Amino acid sequence: MRRLGASLIPATLLPVVLALTLPAAADAAVDRSNGPDPFGDWTETVLDADQNFRGLEAVSRTEAWVTGESLTDDGAARVFRTTDGGDTWVDVSPADSEGLSFRDVEVHGRVAHVLAIGPGEASRIYRSTDGGTTWTEAFRNPDKKAFYDCMAFYGNGKRGLAVSDPVKGKLRILSTDDRGESWKVLPSKGMPASADEFGFAASGDCLVTVGKVAFIITGGAQSRVLRSDDRGLTWTATESGIPAGESAGGFAGAFATPGNGIVVGGDFAEADDTADTTAYTRNGRTWTSGGDLRHIGEDVTFLRGTRYAVATGDYDGSAGTSTTSDGGRTWTRVSKKGYHVIDCVGKVCWAAGSKGRVGHS
Repeated sequence: MRRLGASLIPATLLPVVLALTLPAAADAAVDRSNGPDPFGDWTETVLDADQNFRGLEAVSRTEAWVTGESLTDDGAARVFRTTDGGDTWVDVSPADSEGLSFRDVEVHGRVAHVLAIGPGEASRIYRSTDGGTTWTEAFRNPDKKAFYDCMAFYGNGKRGLAVSDPVKGKLRILSTDDRGESWKVLPSKGMPASADEFGFAASGDCLVTVGKVAFIITGGAQSRVLRSDDRGLTWTATESGIPAGESAGGFAGAFATPGNGIVVGGDFAEADDTADTTAYTRNGRTWTSGGDLRHIGEDVTFLRGTRYAVATGDYDGSAGTSTTSDGGRTWTRVSKKGYHVIDCVGKVCWAAGSKGRVGHS
């Protein structure tokens, strides 16, 4: 349940197929008083209805990358990039991506990284230094017991981490210190026991960094937030307050500072149960249950400062987007439209989701 998806798409330059402004009447009854409205001038583009997008990097107000997987068995996973504010999108996918699932994309300067998830060799990291024109395979997982879910980079992108489901009872951490050219597995001594606990590859944000701190958001047997202050060598774990379960827990996190963060989640087996779907921290170490979303929470991002953030989700009929103006303590639904992943730069937000949908404000 936690993996969510499959995919296909032709490897050609792809212009905008459909662009529309969301009709205000669709959400006329929605309260928009809770801070900046990410859906104020929203435009949605359908790139390809066969792609399920769960990876997104908002580089700037004009540049964004999305990654997906085919809804067709053994179809090709795709990567798309825009540099003109979403007017046109280019297919910049790595070759031979049939059957893969691209769930995370990270871009720092001229270097882009794409994570494919799955057991054994299905977990891979591709790297490009020329805007996706060419790619090199920087990592292919040799361990059949490992399954990588998310990745994140620190600061300017020199150092980064990726997290795998437990191997021998502990979450496994992969590390790079050369801008993703090479990767190595870190020792597990500093990782707390985490059997049957895992990150959800729902939006690529089950592992996030802020400053010199990294956080892992988990579900499964336990629903916790793990924190590392030493580049992934040692971790401390704290209960998030979001209920755990085989398909439940925290799905994604966002941090405005190392002390101010929000986690969102839910239960993919019972997507309509939206109680206890958020938590927040004011010190980066202890967590308090936040307001309930009226939809599943697959991703969250700060919109401005430490107070304003936006959360979204779209799974099995549970869809919507909500904002908070108090750092996650309370939430207001601003749209019945939801996505799998969302990211904001300044006041401009980008989102991506099912059936090839990409939106931006």
